[in-house]
Amino acid sequence: MAIYLNDVSRTFGEYLLIPGLTTKDCLPSNVSLKTPLVRHPAGETADIELKIPFVSAIMQSVSGTELAIELARNGGLSFIYCSQPVEDQAEMVRKVKKFKAGFVISDANVRPEQTLADVIGVAKATGHSTIGVTEDGASNGKLAGIVTSRDYRIEKDPLDMKVRDFMTPFSKLIYGESGIPLSDANQKLWENKLNALPIIDSDGHLVYFVFRKDYDSHRNNPDELSDKTKKLLVGAGINTRDYEERVPALVDAGADVLCIDSSDGYSEWQKETLCWIRKNYGDRIFVGAGNVVDSEGFRYLVDAGADFIKVGIGGGSICITREQKGIGRGQATALMDVVQARDEYCRKTGIYIPICSDGGLVHDYHMVLALAMGADFLMMGRYFARFDESPTKTLRIGSNYVKEYWGEGSNRAQNWQRYDMGDTELLKFEEGVDSYVPYAGKMKDNLAITLGKIRATMCSCGATAIKSLQQHARITLVSSTSIVEGGAHDVILKEQNR
Repeated sequence: MAIYLNDVSRTFGEYLLIPGLTTKDCLPSNVSLKTPLVRHPAGETADIELKIPFVSAIMQSVSGTELAIELARNGGLSFIYCSQPVEDQAEMVRKVKKFKAGFVISDANVRPEQTLADVIGVAKATGHSTIGVTEDGASNGKLAGIVTSRDYRIEKDPLDMKVRDFMTPFSKLIYGESGIPLSDANQKLWENKLNALPIIDSDGHLVYFVFRKDYDSHRNNPDELSDKTKKLLVGAGINTRDYEERVPALVDAGADVLCIDSSDGYSEWQKETLCWIRKNYGDRIFVGAGNVVDSEGFRYLVDAGADFIKVGIGGGSICITREQKGIGRGQATALMDVVQARDEYCRKTGIYIPICSDGGLVHDYHMVLALAMGADFLMMGRYFARFDESPTKTLRIGSNYVKEYWGEGSNRAQNWQRYDMGDTELLKFEEGVDSYVPYAGKMKDNLAITLGKIRATMCSCGATAIKSLQQHARITLVSSTSIVEGGAHDVILKEQNR
């Protein structure tokens, strides 16, 4: 007969946090939301740390280039969706890596004998207004000058005008020499009121550009998630079908971390994918796996080489896996079970495996509950799908503005590669729906409110760091009556909009 588990499968909405002692140090401004993304020796810092415990879901309707850039600028990370051709996904990763990079290799270049028409073509193709002029037109050619949008007027200047006749020549350029620290390069930009500073080597060859806008971006986004070269961090989803082609392309494009995307990750297909990555890349590539809902699934994927584990089956707002297949587990119960296995694994091996809670977050306080229960970071789809930066359309339905939002398990996504047991490219049934979410505006504004709530709640629990919250938070089950009591009740609410 089947094995029966006695514990009740519970969700976040069935729990509340009990306040702890709020000391004078428990101020929102003192709360750190830094958290590890990948496995590391216990007591040491992970190679990748998030500034905020948020990553965006591996979904067509969520994690595009624009959202990946904006989330990284605010301290989180996006996983570019994999339900698209390999070359398209790799190009999206490249765009994120090129967005801001401190020292930028020029990919917009022309020769002095080329024409204004060529400059306009390069500007349109690359989206860059600053173009390097090198003797051979190469990104590392000998620098002859630069061209910016202020050097020509499309409506008046002849398109056959030679670049050498309107560029700023090398003799009039202010430049930096190879090896200059980024701080000194930025200072040179400011002292000379420049928008771009070319960096050249001892032979006069163009090496990099440093842009003023990059400095401004970093100053306005102090929690920006970037590497040592100031490039934004970005993740990418992979599947268990074409990984031998997809992984090399994503690594070459600059992806900082990969994640296997599947509704049920406790499978031999995921193990084979992880083993292939470890055989071909060793520990040079970080890769997460999942989703699982118990200790057995956790240990199986960790032993196969996963750097973090995603927890959750059927708890997403657009997911109908439980309804269709009858598998899954309440998100809170699943998370607590996997976290217990993670802590036991850490005690035995000395290696800490970060846990990602994926799904089941209805209210902002559920995020704090998930972190208190042991999650290191949270993967969200619906939350991010509402913002300007998500790749879907904003529509008006009646008097409300909404954004389209569909699951990777829906027919619209056509994502057959996400499922590990099919022998056909057609979905036999759906595990996700096609829907709308209320439009919410810019990510940064909404994120500030959510993070403010999280910090305030942590202060009420007496914690100023996620690890402290996990060690000291007190959590209680609540009855259905208590849930009703927790909201506005027994009053007549005033109309919000008149």
